[in-house]
Order: sequence, then structure tokens, then C-alpha cells
Amino acid sequence: MGRLIEVCANSVESAVKAQEGGAYRVELCAGIPEGGTTPSYGEIAVARKLLTHTRLHVIIRPRGGDFLYSPLEEEIMAHDIDMATRLGADGVVIGCLKADGSIDTDMAGRLLEHVGKGMSVTFHRAFDMCRDPMGALEQIVGLGIDRILTSGQEATAEQGIPLLRQLVERAAGRIVIMPGCGVNAGNIEKIARETGAGEFHLSARSSIGSGMVYRNRRVSMGGTVCIDEYSRDVTDPAKVRAVL
Repeated sequence: MGRLIEVCANSVESAVKAQEGGAYRVELCAGIPEGGTTPSYGEIAVARKLLTHTRLHVIIRPRGGDFLYSPLEEEIMAHDIDMATRLGADGVVIGCLKADGSIDTDMAGRLLEHVGKGMSVTFHRAFDMCRDPMGALEQIVGLGIDRILTSGQEATAEQGIPLLRQLVERAAGRIVIMPGCGVNAGNIEKIARETGAGEFHLSARSSIGSGMVYRNRRVSMGGTVCIDEYSRDVTDPAKVRAVL
């Protein structure tokens, strides 16, 4: 099939723009400033309706922060996987760790029981927070998961090339290693050449200004978290095409 591009879509609008740009797959997320959280029922349903030739994966992550989840959070994730399955998602993106930095294979195994037949599963960047990447790789392979999204445990995938190369070699075709974080048209050729990876994860977003004329600058919806509430980032089809 050749090299494949997955776009991290922060909205249905971004998912549609990713499809327009030629992305093979989107990972639909909410809460991008927190690293991605589970999108709403409505987001998944409308994305599924509009993505006619781009595959739809849904991140299953109940909150930002670490990947050490409580039994209550596990129950929430199980219901969210059920929802994504019912709505026709092509796959889900999961990840959970134990306090010692190893993969929580017991919890992951229970979550996998909720994944619909024929759906694909990605282990997300919780992998980048694990203690022993090679041991974690073997644990995830043992779970039967299809791919690992990783920056090579560095701030960007380009910086993580040495570990990404080792992971691709160790995986030996048993699981897909998908570099992500900071992947763009300027570095994807280098990352592909130096790691041997065949799937890549990127955002490819541009900022769009708000249509609001009246703006009350005294109030922030994020309270102490200051963000620009009069612009939003949306996937840019031109950036996706440039990467391809």
C-alpha cells in the first residue's frame, strides 16, 4: 500500500479537510492542548457520515495528564469504545500504564474486549512515557494491537529517530511503528528514510481567525489558562498534500 498519512483531527471540520488533502486516516480528538481526549458522540457520528474515503480512528482518553487510570476511568473508556464501535469507527486509539512505567496489559486487554470485530487498534503516545520501550513493544505486540504511535520518546519524532529506527527493526513487521509529533513536509522524508517507518502521524493545521466582531477581552473561558479565543486551528489540506 506504500506510505500512509494519518492526520490528528481536532474537529469534524479538520477531519473533512484532512480527507480533502488526501489523508489515508484521521485520528479524531478533542482536547488537543491536553494531548487529545475522547471526542463527543456528535463529533464521531458526523465525522463518520462525512468521511467517505478516509478511515476514522477515535482516541479513547478520558482526561489529560498521565496514563495511570482508575477503575472508574477504565469503565468510562470501555463505554466510549462501545460508542465508537456502534457509530462505525474504523478503529480506536488507546493506552494505559502502570505506576512503574510498564504497560498495563490487564486493563488494555479488558478494553480490547470492547473493540468491534475488524476494527484496528493503535496504542497511543502513552508509549512515550513508558520506562522500557523495547519491553513495552513486546507487551503491546502480545496484546495483538496493530500499531504504536510514538515520537521515539523525544519531544519530536525527528529528535526520536534513533529509537524509532530501533523500534521498527525490533518490530520486524509484527506491529506498525508510526512516528508522530512534529512531522511535516520539511522532515518527513528524512524520518521515513532514517527509520524505515511506513505510516506517519501529523496535525497539518493552520490558524483561522474568528468571525466575531464584538470581543470582550476581559473574560477568558479558560480561567487561568490563557488561550486565543478568537482564532482556532484547523487542518490545512495544502499542508497534507505537501506532506504526501
